[in-house]
Amino acid sequence: MSPAFGAMEVEHYAKGVLLEPFLHQVGGHSCVLRFNDKTICKPLIQREHLFYETLPSEIRKFTPQYKGVVSVSFEEDEDGNLCLIAYPLNGDQDNLENLDYSECSEPKGKLLRWSNKKALMLENDNITKERVRQHRKEEKMKSHKLEEEFEWLKKSEVLYYSVEKKGNVGSQFKHNPWSMKCHQQQLQRMKENAKHRNQYKFILLENLTCRYQAPCVLDLKMGTRQHGDDATEEKKANQIRKCQQSTSAVIGVRVCGMQVYQTGTGQLMFMNKYHGRKLSVQGFKEALYQFFHNGKYLRRELFEPVIKKLTDLKLVLEKQESYRFYSSSLLIIYDGKELPEVHMDSDPEDLDDLSEESSDESAGAYAYKPSPNKTTASTVDIRMIDFAHTTCKFYGEDSIVHEGLDTGYIFGLQNLIAIIKEIRDESSE
Repeated sequence: MSPAFGAMEVEHYAKGVLLEPFLHQVGGHSCVLRFNDKTICKPLIQREHLFYETLPSEIRKFTPQYKGVVSVSFEEDEDGNLCLIAYPLNGDQDNLENLDYSECSEPKGKLLRWSNKKALMLENDNITKERVRQHRKEEKMKSHKLEEEFEWLKKSEVLYYSVEKKGNVGSQFKHNPWSMKCHQQQLQRMKENAKHRNQYKFILLENLTCRYQAPCVLDLKMGTRQHGDDATEEKKANQIRKCQQSTSAVIGVRVCGMQVYQTGTGQLMFMNKYHGRKLSVQGFKEALYQFFHNGKYLRRELFEPVIKKLTDLKLVLEKQESYRFYSSSLLIIYDGKELPEVHMDSDPEDLDDLSEESSDESAGAYAYKPSPNKTTASTVDIRMIDFAHTTCKFYGEDSIVHEGLDTGYIFGLQNLIAIIKEIRDESSE
């Protein structure tokens, strides 16, 4: 065990870590939760777990860092509010030694309980019972309004959500409609199975959005085939139909979810997978354009680093024999809040002020449209995620062994690169 994983951290973690909603999940049906600022967790699926434990080193830089496995249990109070707590698995401390526990939420003291509807309740041990009862009464009244809003959100495939501008934009994100839906469904499943099971295994993964103030996230379903080798005939037919009726069959990629920060209005634009399935190839191109547009102008400086990283990924996958990444997604992430450009003779106090104002109009002459540079390249992230249906010859127990490359995934990458290049070239004319 490393010195960084001290006795206090072990003791802290042994008490349990309160899992909270992860605010930047824009696609997928598996519930993703926040373990701490730098780590998320999701239900363990054996095939995905095997992938992370055996993936080739050259692919590792294109996937989230794998951090181990935790045991998750939940409690339910008399009002039906659920609370999910993560504990270390027996003998798994060494695999978790690189985690930072300073940002974890403790299950005691301040307790964030979230109901199987959607309402969030923050309780403090010092609040009197009468105040707690009054607080719960108010929360129940709010929950009816929130439930109505949630029903509307579920029916909305593209929507704009206001974000209050109070200092750091990132701190004002409260939820997005897709993460709300996934949380509700996950909690309902756990509640229904409570009589038979109260312990679940979750894998811990790197939080790819933690270094961004206003994460803009694009979730792309990659490949011309989505069903795994173990799919039932019904599941197989359903996935084939989805591919045929979307851009997956034509260009090997479709939109599975999106969130984009709009600088001008201070809103987040969300697009879900149902809208993504309906898009034509031209509609897919327009969706990509939207992803790179901040409401004021096109973020042209992002094109080259995105194209470079996608090309690097393509070169890596062209060397991977036998792998099939069925139903996996590709994330493109960048910061919607831009850093301002400052003059060389700027006063140090001015620099501090600008770091808070970023590229808002209040930054005056210092606000700018960034030009391509190394800083921009380092702030764009490209990662493969969701490997529940991934297979390769090294897995051993699979009845079907594929030879050669995942041509469907590579086909999707080729077309994605080509379309982004088209947007880049057309925008520069």
